[in-house]
Order: sequence, then C-alpha cells, then structure tokens
Amino acid sequence: MEEPQAAADVSLHNFSARLWEQLVHFHVMRLTDSLFLWVGATPHLRNLAVAMCSRFDSIPVCTSLFGDTSDTTSTGLAQRLARKTSKQVFVSYNLSNTDSNFTLLVENRIKEEMETFPEKF
Repeated sequence: MEEPQAAADVSLHNFSARLWEQLVHFHVMRLTDSLFLWVGATPHLRNLAVAMCSRFDSIPVCTSLFGDTSDTTSTGLAQRLARKTSKQVFVSYNLSNTDSNFTLLVENRIKEEMETFPEKF
C-alpha cells in the first residue's frame, strides 16, 4: 500500500489587492485540518493568533501566540475565519492600518478569494 505524499496535504496560495491605495499581500497555507493566513504589505511576522471551534461554545476560542496582545485584529480575524471554515486558523495581520473599515475591506477580500478558490482554503 502506497503512503500519500506529505506535499499533497499542504497547499499554498498567494494573492494581492490594492485597498485604499495600499498594496496588500495575502499568503494562505492550507494544511490537513488547519489554515495559516498571513496579511501584510512588507515581509514581517509581527504577531500570530490562533482560533479553533469548540464543542462547548458556538464562538471559536482564540488567543494571541505572540505580538502586541492589545491589537485584536489578528485574533478577531482568526476567530471569524475559524467559524467560517470549521478549521483551526492561524492569522498574522501585519498592516499598520487597523481602522475597522479597512480591516473589513481586508476580510471581505479574503472571503471573496475563499469563494473563488474554495480548494485553497
């Protein structure tokens, strides 16, 4: 019996969008039962949050793994994506603009990409 290749369990997907005159890059790594999402304009990993669904609560549990814990952009996005995908979701949001209207644009762009390429998420 042939074992499946490890590479088949990992999928990488990159896309970019111009939002409010800023070029935003997105990097998605889909693993077997989890998802890693990096959002940024420059190649930095300043924070990391994780969220996952729980059978004890309808709201996914989430925490900040490192970075500024007072900035809840990564944790909030991870929580909403975990609810949407029913997966463990890691998010690193590395944009200086944390205005709620801007982050909503970022999140909507992610959801648009999820609808267009569901196999990548």
